Amino acid sequence: MTHLTTHILDATAGTPATGVAVALARLDGTPVAEGTTDGDGRLALGPDRLDDGDYALTFGTGAYFRARGVASFHPIATVAFTVSGEAHLHVPLLLSPFAYSTYRGS
Repeated sequence: MTHLTTHILDATAGTPATGVAVALARLDGTPVAEGTTDGDGRLALGPDRLDDGDYALTFGTGAYFRARGVASFHPIATVAFTVSGEAHLHVPLLLSPFAYSTYRGS
């Protein structure tokens, strides 16, 4: 079972992306948890432990940029991933108005 964290960096501003709504769900659509990134762009999400399986994090990127008066292309960014026995899983998001990137963090 896994503990999940995320961190969003606004790559165009070079600052953490604060106030971004994030939802965690199983890939079958079952909601697990939701929250909002803190002042450092970070969020621990879900129960203390996630069961093994396939999940998706959905980030409210469009609302984040609209609140800053910035035009953007992606209204949401969804990152799907598999949990398979890790004690901790970190899923960061590097964000700009017209692109995003992610990787398996530590």
